[in-house]
Amino acid sequence: MRLDSPRPRAGFSLSRFKSQTILFLGCKDQSVTSVADHAPDWADEAERRLLDAALSHASRLGWTRRMMRAAARDAGLGLAEAELLAPSGPRDLAALLARQHDKRALSALSTVDPLSLKVRERIRAAVLARCQAAMEDGEATRRWCGFLALPTNAPLGLRLAWVSADNLWRWAGDTATDENHYTKRVLLAEILISTLAVRLAMGGNAAAAHLDSRIESVMAFEKWKAGVKPSELAHRAAGALARLRYRAPRPAP
Repeated sequence: MRLDSPRPRAGFSLSRFKSQTILFLGCKDQSVTSVADHAPDWADEAERRLLDAALSHASRLGWTRRMMRAAARDAGLGLAEAELLAPSGPRDLAALLARQHDKRALSALSTVDPLSLKVRERIRAAVLARCQAAMEDGEATRRWCGFLALPTNAPLGLRLAWVSADNLWRWAGDTATDENHYTKRVLLAEILISTLAVRLAMGGNAAAAHLDSRIESVMAFEKWKAGVKPSELAHRAAGALARLRYRAPRPAP
């Protein structure tokens, strides 16, 4: 599974998941890649079953190894098979859930034409859809947020928020290749995290009010930032990195 994939994919494969686990979670076991290449269909289906089973246990057991063992049993998988699919255990399952929420949100947004909306309206619709997608898993999402808030898991949570923000900006039509590519995603990742936290703690109305307030703050920041000229070196560096992501043509000298 590629959490840094530029576009959401229809399904997961063990080979993509393995490469992403190595990249983001520091997993050192390289043996699963060759196995995954021979059975992507089994891996996709098994990952789905394992995650579905995990969600049914997460509200009671949390995102723990014990939850993973119970999920593997309910999914009809041996412990070795579950560890093949999720070598980093609950952390990998948490990443799978984030991708499922992203996919669910993008599916809900597929009926919306982002070009017919102002930018702030696009972001509002995107964040609300992403929060609603997460809330469909109820208490499992609450425990998932708590798991990602742990100091050892916070870097993973921030990376998952970045990927969600990237997916939503791409839906919104963003193609920035300068430093704005990064600032937009950092700001939206913070909005996603805080809005979901408010939704979990205080409900939908409070979350919508918080979101509107944050969007107003960001728009004010963007207005201020527009008057600040970055150094030429920083501008070129950010542009080069962003063009690698979009494979944009190199500007004429």
